[in-house]
Amino acid sequence: MLIYNVTTNIEDSVHDEWLRWMRKTHIPDVLATGKFLNAKMTRVLVEEEMGGTTYSVQFTVLNRETLQRYYEEEAPRLRDDAHRLFKGKFVSFRTELEIVSEHTVDSTNATQYLFAYGTLRQQEVQNAIFSKVLEGNQEALPYYKMSAQKVADTYPNIVASENPKDKVKGMVYVLTDEELLKADAYEGSAYLRTEAVLESGKKAWVYLSTDY
Repeated sequence: MLIYNVTTNIEDSVHDEWLRWMRKTHIPDVLATGKFLNAKMTRVLVEEEMGGTTYSVQFTVLNRETLQRYYEEEAPRLRDDAHRLFKGKFVSFRTELEIVSEHTVDSTNATQYLFAYGTLRQQEVQNAIFSKVLEGNQEALPYYKMSAQKVADTYPNIVASENPKDKVKGMVYVLTDEELLKADAYEGSAYLRTEAVLESGKKAWVYLSTDY
């Protein structure tokens, strides 16, 4: 697991415009490439001698091969957008960070059930989102089936079915409220979290595409 870190100092004269563009356009565009798991934007709390404000954006990526494909396929276009809009108004440098280990406080208040049928079952993805591997049980969601149309042509999606024989197999995990919000952030606006009844009769959250 790697973190692709971009640190940028932006001039005061375009600060507000740049910040809106980063949050509403650039970061969503980078995530839309499908190369990264999530992104975190922070402000560097230091008074710069050069003036301006410094920010760090950290994109989590599964491996170097995926990051290299981003460099080759999308990075030039996305960087050109920044230079076209804010040429001469910012300075950026990039750093690749390798995650060696992650540590978290054990949670004892996990009360939210989440049914996962796609990438949320992958250990690498769980580590990136929750800083741990989740323990879960095999489950099934009746009256649903896998859709032939994937989200962004990459990620799986399920749709409701009237056929009682249809069901989607997956895993059910128990999350804390905070962990559930992290899952929401990972799924993003492409999915809507809704409550469903599993084959066992247990109620659980499940993510459905907002396009279907």
